Amino acid sequence: MPQKMDPTRGNLVQAKKSFSAARNGKDLLEQKRQVLMMELVRQIQSARRIQQELSRVFETAYRALQRANISIGIDMVEEISMAVPEEDGFMIRLRSVMGVEIPEIDPLPREISPCYSFWQTSASMDDAYKEFRNVLVLLARLAEVETSVYRLAVAVRRTHRRVNALEKVVIPFYEQTMAFIDSVLEEQEREDFSRMKIAKKISGKVT
Repeated sequence: MPQKMDPTRGNLVQAKKSFSAARNGKDLLEQKRQVLMMELVRQIQSARRIQQELSRVFETAYRALQRANISIGIDMVEEISMAVPEEDGFMIRLRSVMGVEIPEIDPLPREISPCYSFWQTSASMDDAYKEFRNVLVLLARLAEVETSVYRLAVAVRRTHRRVNALEKVVIPFYEQTMAFIDSVLEEQEREDFSRMKIAKKISGKVT
């Protein structure tokens, strides 16, 4: 909260400058909020599409896993899965949207490479491996979008609070301050003018 200012001409000039800066800052923050909201809506729509696709892909992957379990047994599927390496090829970059850094993950390849022996395996195991690779690709994309949504939502909320503070606290304060200083200075000018008239009358009588 700005401090109360004494009714002087210097403070009036300063109040006018601060008022102008606050109003310009509010306009810029409103523009920033609009851009962030547009990006937030776009990311939310992307998240919904990915979630729908992920639900379908998960269902397909679990059906493929069930077939593999029936074909070669749950224990064998678990043992073979241990040979599948952990994915460490995530390449994450950041891009800035009005000062908010949101992640971009390079798409993972959907192709699979042999990582286990074909002995005691079956085509159903290969299908399960391929389908869960599709799940991983979508999960990486969903993580990117959901992180972006969270960061943008935080930025929108923070920007909204700043706009409200300027609109409801700072700008009204300087408006009231300028009006108060103007009224005090005008009153002082009237008093000075009255004193000058009185002094002039007195000086005229003396002469």
